[in-house]
Amino acid sequence: MSQAVILCVDDERVILDSLERQLEDAFGDDYLYEFAENAEDALELIEELTDEGLHIVVIVSDWLMPGIKGDELLVRLHKKFPKVVKILLSGQADKAAIERAKQQAKIHRCIYKPWSEEELVETIRQGLEKL
Repeated sequence: MSQAVILCVDDERVILDSLERQLEDAFGDDYLYEFAENAEDALELIEELTDEGLHIVVIVSDWLMPGIKGDELLVRLHKKFPKVVKILLSGQADKAAIERAKQQAKIHRCIYKPWSEEELVETIRQGLEKL
């Protein structure tokens, strides 16, 4: 089986750095960790990773980003990768966006900023158990 990837998308570098530390602490070398600062970069990165034969298993995406918002990104990705565990991470997502992500992207969960490391790790573990 190809190497599994956890992808995080957020327009704030400090958030991505925090996610990287927390994921590495929790999962170590079990996964590759990739990061994108907006949805457009994430879509390009996903194409590159799949072309390289890597398997994306989790996507953690912020909601409020320039250009494509997180719910739209996750809806697009769900159409192509329906089994990927999708988590919306936001402090500002409105209820309509969250509901849209639940209905159209089948997100595993929405986690609100500021999140706890335990909540993030447990949410990812629960999502991975469904794969």
